[in-house]
Amino acid sequence: MPIADRSGVARPYAQAAALIAFAAVIAGQAQAQSITALPDQTSSIRLSNRDINHVVCEGGEIEDVKFSAEKAIAVERAGSDAWIKFLVKEVETEGVPTRTYATAASEFFISCNGAVYPLYAEPSDIPAQTVILTPGAAQRARTNADLLGPLVEEERAVSITLALLQDRVPASFSEVAPIARDFALPSLPAASLHERRRISIDGAGLSASEYLVSVSAAQRIDERAFLVSNLGANIFAITLDRTDLRAGDTARLIVVRRGAVQ
Repeated sequence: MPIADRSGVARPYAQAAALIAFAAVIAGQAQAQSITALPDQTSSIRLSNRDINHVVCEGGEIEDVKFSAEKAIAVERAGSDAWIKFLVKEVETEGVPTRTYATAASEFFISCNGAVYPLYAEPSDIPAQTVILTPGAAQRARTNADLLGPLVEEERAVSITLALLQDRVPASFSEVAPIARDFALPSLPAASLHERRRISIDGAGLSASEYLVSVSAAQRIDERAFLVSNLGANIFAITLDRTDLRAGDTARLIVVRRGAVQ
């Protein structure tokens, strides 16, 4: 903590020394709360004025952190992580130390993934916070173009299907709320569909859904049975992970569509 000289004037932490142990300390802060921030728009947030706050650049690295050097703030960054500490001042009067915690709001401009995240941070008496810098639509579109651009349309469908089947969906794919209710198709009266996951792929003009298909009677299902408007108007790829089902079985169905989420 800050060291006061005998005149009673507080001297803040030596910032470089105080931040050496940040990474080790932050790992043990189990009570840290998460906040999501988007690029190119100011996020008003509250940060701890006594603990170490953690900033994470999702899917990339933090290139720079700008803030007012006049304020008692220490910042350290490494790779995708940065740590922010509002320094505590201590004044010793007649041998009795008094601590003062920061209360004045501060602005941070954090460069992450080629975008700037403006944060208006109010230091508060709360546990350490974790701020997740989430990619915006433009960043996701650029990443998706790099990921899918070299592929022909059929290969894109295969890549998206495998990502869903293997539960390894890229961070640049946007999760969209699926339909909550189960439903049946007229062509498959003994089957019930539940939409488990729905994604939108910015910049690629594609979207996809994963359905769980449960059957009440043994049957062999033809994938073409799912080429219906109930599952989308612009379907161009359908994959069923198993076609022979016994009563009570569940299969996974992936539907890839052209166009935005419907």
